[in-house]
Amino acid sequence: MLVHALIREDGTVSADELYTVANALGMSDQQVRLCIKRLVAEGRFTHEGRGRKAELHATVETTRALAPNADFLRHAFQQDAGTAPWDGVWHLAAFAVPESARTARDTLRETLVHLGGVPLQGGLYVCANAWEPYVEEAAHRLGAHGALTLLTTTDLRRGDTQEPAELARRLWPLEEIADRYHRLSRIARPRLARLTGPDELSSSALLTIAVELAAELTRAMDPDPLLPPQLLPQPWPGTQAREDVARCWAALYARDRNHDQGEARPVLFRLYADITREAAERVTR
Repeated sequence: MLVHALIREDGTVSADELYTVANALGMSDQQVRLCIKRLVAEGRFTHEGRGRKAELHATVETTRALAPNADFLRHAFQQDAGTAPWDGVWHLAAFAVPESARTARDTLRETLVHLGGVPLQGGLYVCANAWEPYVEEAAHRLGAHGALTLLTTTDLRRGDTQEPAELARRLWPLEEIADRYHRLSRIARPRLARLTGPDELSSSALLTIAVELAAELTRAMDPDPLLPPQLLPQPWPGTQAREDVARCWAALYARDRNHDQGEARPVLFRLYADITREAAERVTR
């Protein structure tokens, strides 16, 4: 998360910046070196130079992977604002990938869960959002598209349970997801106080706060199926937590603009600033 958060607009990561922020977060130089070595070995980055003068270059695949997360965050804020109401449609995906393609099968299963799906039974997953483009992209990439079946329904029942909100409560671990959002709010609020306070904050301090917020937001949202508000208990802590993050990011963006504009800023600054700025403006009106 730290390395991804520091990817700049040109696809590079400064090792000096990486070590500085990592140290501020309590990570050792050895941890950073091992992380870099692993990311390069996995083909996610290439590496030039040595020590703090080195520079990492994100691969196309690594940079591309940032886009869906931005899509999901944007959708979450739209749900919070009531501009993405649920149409009552459940989206299902079924697959039957043979044992000989176990890796593709397991990866597709993990992808469906990451996209907000939950298994109904072996090989059959359901989601409350229109996930088809993401599911098909993953299936094509894994060579499993021919084994994939997609369908929708407004009549989903499990046993005797048919009421949508009750189905959601039974299928997804809502209490666990809510706890993660409570933690996100606890992390965001003191950082908002720092960002809106009178003290000067260095560029590395701003990056550190940005990484902390991004890490906690990821921790909260990765397991969140982003169920429509109609299917969630109210008030839902995710709404308040994202509002807290939106305020933080607006303040962070305003602070960052006062720093050296000649620097290449992390993509994360632009992506999150673009998405949360409107939300922040909406909640401060």
